[in-house]
Amino acid sequence: YLYHINTKYILIQFILLFISSKKKNSEREVERPTTLQMADESPKSIYDFTVKDIGGNDVSLSQFKGKTLLIVNVASKCGLTDANYKELNALYDKYKEQGLEILAFPCNQFLGQEPGNNEEIQQTVCTRFKAEFPIFDKVDVNGKNTAPLYKYLKAEKGGLLIDAIKWNFTKFLVSPDGKVFQRYSPRTSPLQFENDIQTLLGQASS
Repeated sequence: YLYHINTKYILIQFILLFISSKKKNSEREVERPTTLQMADESPKSIYDFTVKDIGGNDVSLSQFKGKTLLIVNVASKCGLTDANYKELNALYDKYKEQGLEILAFPCNQFLGQEPGNNEEIQQTVCTRFKAEFPIFDKVDVNGKNTAPLYKYLKAEKGGLLIDAIKWNFTKFLVSPDGKVFQRYSPRTSPLQFENDIQTLLGQASS
């Protein structure tokens, strides 16, 4: 009699263990596609991002496919402002017909040197600095509110010692396939890496 009870007990335990195992496997099967889906959704290039222009309109960066991009966080009241805008304008005038596009992102995180609203920023950039390249919505480039584009840029090309953007006019050069080619410090003037721009433009035309 005891033998039959023990046998039944063992059988019940085996069935419960089998059901529990099937449930765990089923849960894993449900979770696995979610993980893969998250991996698939991670940005592969600059072209996976949509940003807002200075007027608040959505702009998909996929429209710049095949172009060499120079992405810069700009400010109107910085000691580096005049020299950088002068050289950025020179590069844009020289290479825009060959496929260079400069994307400027105003940022007020460094001593409040871009304090104006979007309308004021656009007025300053267009009238004082005569810039003809696209100006986008003001963004954070560091901290908890970092723009997704800048999270990607910093992850792709870290800085010296730390990945954080250190100051206004940090520059990222992006190749025609949407990959970050190089990062330049605020003190590196645009004309100092003109050869890199020429290299990427040559790749695009070949």
